[in-house]
Amino acid sequence: MTTSHDLVILGSGPGGYVAAIRAAQLGLKVAIVERERLGGICLNWGCIPTKALLRTSEIYHYITHADAYGLSVEKPSFDLKKVTDRSRKVAAQLNSGVKSLMKKNRIEEVEGQGRLTGATSVSVTTANGERVLSAKNVIVATGARARDLPGVAADGNRVWTYRHAMVPPAMPTKLLVIGSGAIGIEFASFYSDMGAKVTVVEMLDRILPVEDEEVSAFAQKALTKQGLTIVTAAKVSDVTPGPDGVTATITTADGKATTDQYSHVIVAIGIVPNTENIGLEGLSVVTNRGHIVTDSMCRTNVPGLYAIGDVTGPPWLAHKASHEGIIAVEHIAGGHPHAMDVSRIPGCTYARPQVASIGLTEAKAKAAGHNVRVGKFPFIGNGKAIALGEAEGFVKTVFDATTGQLLGAHMVGAEVTELIQGYAIAMGLETTEAELMHTIFPHPTLSEMMHESVLDAYGRALHF
Repeated sequence: MTTSHDLVILGSGPGGYVAAIRAAQLGLKVAIVERERLGGICLNWGCIPTKALLRTSEIYHYITHADAYGLSVEKPSFDLKKVTDRSRKVAAQLNSGVKSLMKKNRIEEVEGQGRLTGATSVSVTTANGERVLSAKNVIVATGARARDLPGVAADGNRVWTYRHAMVPPAMPTKLLVIGSGAIGIEFASFYSDMGAKVTVVEMLDRILPVEDEEVSAFAQKALTKQGLTIVTAAKVSDVTPGPDGVTATITTADGKATTDQYSHVIVAIGIVPNTENIGLEGLSVVTNRGHIVTDSMCRTNVPGLYAIGDVTGPPWLAHKASHEGIIAVEHIAGGHPHAMDVSRIPGCTYARPQVASIGLTEAKAKAAGHNVRVGKFPFIGNGKAIALGEAEGFVKTVFDATTGQLLGAHMVGAEVTELIQGYAIAMGLETTEAELMHTIFPHPTLSEMMHESVLDAYGRALHF
């Protein structure tokens, strides 16, 4: 059976399903192919359910520190199954929501394993047999999966990926987290707040290595104060699962090796693109380390074939995938969308403390040849932060000293993931320090720190 469409999308994550909706809005006949669950990894096993878990650990943290707010809670405890069940219910609700959006926009959902049989045709192995979808254009949005530690496959028992860590068979008592990017730090924060003894090992010389150095240093200090053990410039080897735990050796930069036993290990050392067995080889699609190479309009080197999201280049973020989906579809529909500017993509880490950033770090701005002005404002100088009992953190802004261009913004502290979009809008509008200084921020809010950081870059901070 062959069905014709204007567009076929292979993969229904935040890139694929958003692309499908936008294409339908533009009048295209669309089919979307998904082998597992609509919404992809982000909605079902990533961004959303992890935030549900982190919300639980945040509340548990507040309960166990209720006395600081004048409250009394006796013998707080938790039910791990109920915690994970809530997270799964959140994911299921959103999965159902995506299904409704597909129906509302008259997008055909095809369940099964898809494979490119040409630049504009996809063969799908469904429960009812083989089906061929032909289209004027195809978008590959197959995403990525967790990278295994060489020589050690994650088994879901003692050695976990993020997927296993979201539905743990038991609460870790002594947890080793390998890798300190957003995923590693979020799980380290969650399990630490829930009572596990956590060790984080990072191969590079600081945690959250893509962030501004001051932010990384602050986050490490805060997490260490909470009881986490953090080892940087180190590697993990000889990971050996057993019936009662996992032994692993940590070797630091000075060559000192320490072998210890852990109840569980989380491997968070990056991702592998899902490019195998989807027909790329037969089309000679250009890839780089497995990731599909695309141009500014998300086109591959094969006419009619586009690619978006984690299957392409960095940064590997859900909101980047969604925006790429819109760019690709609008280009397919004959429009002239703006090309993606990766320097204006905000990044967020939802640990405690939260981390959020956009644009160039101070070091990268200087390396790029900018003469910079840097402003910084601490949470302790903000009334709302003090009232919340969240007086640790800071907001940092980086400007070009000559033009006043906002080059980057970097935050660490409570709720900064909700604040960063203000700077994203400012950068999108090509706002200078003058417009930001003249903007009136409501009081009392955490957002006032954004204003004060800008003022500080020009020697005009008012409250610190």
